[in-house]
Amino acid sequence: MLNRQQAPDFKQVSTINFIHPQQKNLSNDVPVYIIYSGEQDLVRIEFLFNNVNWNVEKPLQAIAVNAMLNNGTSKFSSKEIAEQIDFYGAFFQTEYAQDQSSVTLYTLNKHLASVLPIVKNVLSDSQFPQHELDIYVQNQKQKLQVNLQKNDILSRKEFAHALFEDTAYGVDIQSRHYDELRREDLVDYFKAAYASNNCTIVVSGKFDENSFELLNNQFGSNWEKSNAVPNEFSFSKAKKQSIYKERPEAIQSAIRIGKIAVNRKHEDFPGFQILNTVLGGYFGSRLMNNIREDKGYTYGIGSGISSLQDAGYLFIATEVGAEVCADAIVEIYKEIDLLKTTLIGDEELTLVKNYMLGSMLGSLENVFSHADKFKNIHFFGLDYSYYDNYIQKVKSITAEEIKELANKYLIIEDFTEVVVGKR
Repeated sequence: MLNRQQAPDFKQVSTINFIHPQQKNLSNDVPVYIIYSGEQDLVRIEFLFNNVNWNVEKPLQAIAVNAMLNNGTSKFSSKEIAEQIDFYGAFFQTEYAQDQSSVTLYTLNKHLASVLPIVKNVLSDSQFPQHELDIYVQNQKQKLQVNLQKNDILSRKEFAHALFEDTAYGVDIQSRHYDELRREDLVDYFKAAYASNNCTIVVSGKFDENSFELLNNQFGSNWEKSNAVPNEFSFSKAKKQSIYKERPEAIQSAIRIGKIAVNRKHEDFPGFQILNTVLGGYFGSRLMNNIREDKGYTYGIGSGISSLQDAGYLFIATEVGAEVCADAIVEIYKEIDLLKTTLIGDEELTLVKNYMLGSMLGSLENVFSHADKFKNIHFFGLDYSYYDNYIQKVKSITAEEIKELANKYLIIEDFTEVVVGKR
């Protein structure tokens, strides 16, 4: 009989196996990384482009171009592009991120010959029609106006700008920036960024030699190069900043606290991730136990680490009742101080280790997940030894090492503190 009053035994994850990609090059030397899985007739093809030619006077160029890529070419209207993609049961999406912008195609392998020419037309001949740009500007200005009324979004915006100033990581987008968008600027950026020598292709799923030839036939020739300069930023050591945006009518206040830190390329990054998990990186974290479970100040609080190409940063984020905002901030710093002065107990450390290893294993649920793990290291110039080192660090880290990392990186005097609402 199963004893439901007794917790099941658990064992630490011993090994995690990653699917390594096969690298090929198209005829024009565009690199293609293939993570193959032949179980289902489905493939995901990602075209990734470095963001380039940063111009603080035109901060929306990369964002607008990526958003409007499928809004029309000289051959197809936006409606025709959508209808053709839908006809084959495929899915086509664009996504802007701070370092790279991407164009992703999901399709059945058997339809590659039909849908790849559509994608090639979009990536080589997007026109950014003025009437589509006018609609985009109108919609985005309305969205911005709504978002700026939300305390959590405004706090995130203020926090990024405080840390990274007028770079692509932190520029303070205003309504006027949308009004200043010009079609000719979008065309110029498109030609600079969406070029063959600025592209990396990552393919995951069922993708054989015939599929590669179809890809090569479309993208291996007749795709122009450019002389664009990839974005590169540098940042000075963080200084203590306190930013308060008062909202007298606010019922809740948004809090965002953090600092510039190391990114994935730094040797301390795996240990820093473990420290972050203890602090606020999972549901049983110190911040959740104190500020949600014990004090009842919020429904949720967490911390995270973001790894960008030219920087990393730590953030703590929550929304609390306006009347307890000051108390919540005190408790956040109290938890940070405890990590710097008191060793974590064996039981808590074991729980965190098992959680992190289990999360890593659980995140590899399909071939697309393996492709995502590859991208996480490839664009930082790392190889799969990064994951070996990460797993080993999670298994072996000691309470003393976590305390040392806390004293090295959780320096309250360097933290930026943003509050939107009432405090």
